[in-house]
Amino acid sequence: MSFPERPSLGTPPGLGAYLAPGQSSFTDFVTATAPHLLPGRVPEGLAPRVGVGGGGLAAELDAPHGTTIVALKFADGVVIAGDRRATSGNVIAQRDMEKVFVTDSHSAVGIAGTAGIALQMVRLFSVDLEHYEKTEGVPLSFDGKANKLAGMVQANLGAALQGFVVVPLFVGYDTDAADAAQAGRIVTYDPVGGRYDEHLGYHSVGSGSVYARSALKKRHDPAADLSTAIRTALESLYDAADDDTATGGPDLTRRLFPVVISITGVDGAVKRPEEEIEALTRDVVAGRIENPGG
Repeated sequence: MSFPERPSLGTPPGLGAYLAPGQSSFTDFVTATAPHLLPGRVPEGLAPRVGVGGGGLAAELDAPHGTTIVALKFADGVVIAGDRRATSGNVIAQRDMEKVFVTDSHSAVGIAGTAGIALQMVRLFSVDLEHYEKTEGVPLSFDGKANKLAGMVQANLGAALQGFVVVPLFVGYDTDAADAAQAGRIVTYDPVGGRYDEHLGYHSVGSGSVYARSALKKRHDPAADLSTAIRTALESLYDAADDDTATGGPDLTRRLFPVVISITGVDGAVKRPEEEIEALTRDVVAGRIENPGG
């Protein structure tokens, strides 16, 4: 006795792309299935209008911008920190914006530039790293992460030409490094996606980066412990805020302090507790009352 063949249920309409085997890159999947969701995609109908000074659409929309980010190596890894201010022209758009994010267990990103696109880019980058690890069973290498982020910055070139520039600062602990002393790494980018490994042991991006980098040049000690490295980052952000109006200084009244992330081989990427940063910041401010020049 034969039974009739059971009809195939098939793939539900609209789910084919989600169920089909593909690459381990989540960004490539979004590019193929929903490119309009990618960071930096300018809405249809808004044609490029780049005028004198390159303001273009960014000048017309007056989108909030975030600054300043600093990063430095220390004896056991790397520290990255950012102030909390976002500006829109000459107006403070947000006083408590977070610009530094843990992206996986051993890496973090700080963002400067057009805030909205930068936040989208960091979220997509974090999901991409998690997607790769779940698909392949192993985390992406440090260089693979850095190159992935470079591709995202390059994909934003069209928006950057219209004034929506995003410049990330990528840091991490390279678990594959032969020398533990060199495992903490800092990678910088230009607006067109160029990737550059920082070998001085410190770097800064954003409108206050010149002043922060000058402070880091004098204060940075690659053999310092974690607490000293964090204080150095806070001192450099204080100097940036002292000379750059777009960089927010410590706000003791509102209890707004920089966001700091440390990355080591033992603890991985850790967002430092607010109580710890508040204590160190108040100590820095007290010191500047006695000696404003630091």
